[in-house]
Amino acid sequence: MERTLTNFVRALRSAGAAVSSAEAIDAARTLALVGFDDRERMKDALRIVLAKTEEETALYEHLFEAYFSQTASHQQTPREPMEPAGDARTDDARAGDAGDQGETGQGSAQGFVALARSNDPNRIAAAMARAGAAAGVDDIRFVSQIPVFVRRMLEQLGVDALERRLEEQLPGASLQARAEAKALIAARAAMQRHARAFVEQRFELFGRSASESFMNDVVVHREIGQLGLRDMERMKAVVAKMARRLAVRHSRRQRLHRRGTLDIRRTLRANAGHEGVPVELVWKRRRKDRPKIVAICDVSGSVSRYVRFLLLFLHTLKDEVADLAAFAFSGHLKNVARELETMSFEQAMEHIITRVGAGSTDYGQALTDLQTHHWDVIDRRTTILVLGDGRSNHADPRLDIFQDAAARAKRLVWLCPEPPNRWGTGDSCMLQYRPYCTHLSYCATALDLERALDEVLTAYD
Repeated sequence: MERTLTNFVRALRSAGAAVSSAEAIDAARTLALVGFDDRERMKDALRIVLAKTEEETALYEHLFEAYFSQTASHQQTPREPMEPAGDARTDDARAGDAGDQGETGQGSAQGFVALARSNDPNRIAAAMARAGAAAGVDDIRFVSQIPVFVRRMLEQLGVDALERRLEEQLPGASLQARAEAKALIAARAAMQRHARAFVEQRFELFGRSASESFMNDVVVHREIGQLGLRDMERMKAVVAKMARRLAVRHSRRQRLHRRGTLDIRRTLRANAGHEGVPVELVWKRRRKDRPKIVAICDVSGSVSRYVRFLLLFLHTLKDEVADLAAFAFSGHLKNVARELETMSFEQAMEHIITRVGAGSTDYGQALTDLQTHHWDVIDRRTTILVLGDGRSNHADPRLDIFQDAAARAKRLVWLCPEPPNRWGTGDSCMLQYRPYCTHLSYCATALDLERALDEVLTAYD
């Protein structure tokens, strides 16, 4: 059970649960106290130790059922190592338990067939557990590895000897030879089904989460403009998770900073009635601005994909950034906060792209509309967050308005999806806008977006 618990903790970690070494030790101590006889009591006790959030609790429930329903029949499996092939026992002795012991030597074909025909779930499950451990099935990471591990398990169970015997019988013309070949083929197919089911279960426990993490890591490092349709679906879930992580990180920072530094003078004054004993502590507090973001997004065709993910970030961070104004433009600037608040995110984006993104890009006109209709949204607390490539079709960039906006705001951050070597080329106004930006960076991936928003929120911590 110690090994079983260790592997269960490993499965939880692979699935994304943050189980520390100390918690794993606590789980072992918990099992020592509650025992293994009462499955529900064991499940409840381990849940208290290993699951800390609602998300981890749901993960724990799923994995506990998947893992312990599978291992229940394996608990009595002997822990001796696999016996080496080619030992000195008789064929008859080996035949009785070759399938159970995973032997691969000469004469194990009979044991392989006997195991396949046994119809004993416990015996087969125990043999699969031993073969799986010897084949290293718990190291599976990708679904494409399933056939490889199935073959390795069959080899541990003695399929090589069976296939050699099959090769001997297939050329035979006698009824007896054909009947034996048919039995061997049926046994191999039956054991292959059992082995595949075992490997698929272990993939669900140890591989799927690792595979998902790998694929998620690939898409967050891939340029958003190069994502395919399947990548876009995965990216939406990844971005939502990244945004939640940002929200948790900054709410924790604010809680830590909220305490501040001990104010000795005010503490002594507050505790004068207690003869100077500091019963009540008074902390120095430094006033901090609440996050206020004004997002100005170019939704023309060249950058619309980037906008989708920036707005998804901000939409998910709405509890952390309650004061959020969102504007979109290609030519004229439109306030799109209402769409983001009242529609589902996908409906809102479709509406924004269709309604705003069809015109010719004109940054100067967008800045004029901002000054004329929405200038009061910018104050000393505001971070103006611009997402766009700065290409304005050779129209007046209205640097005067941009400079005034930068002076009114706390910070002005520009995220450009074009690389720096293209700034200032053709109709790009990026080099003209750059002197007035607090921060200007190349932003091509979801990871870049996360870093930029992390920096924006850090300015308010």
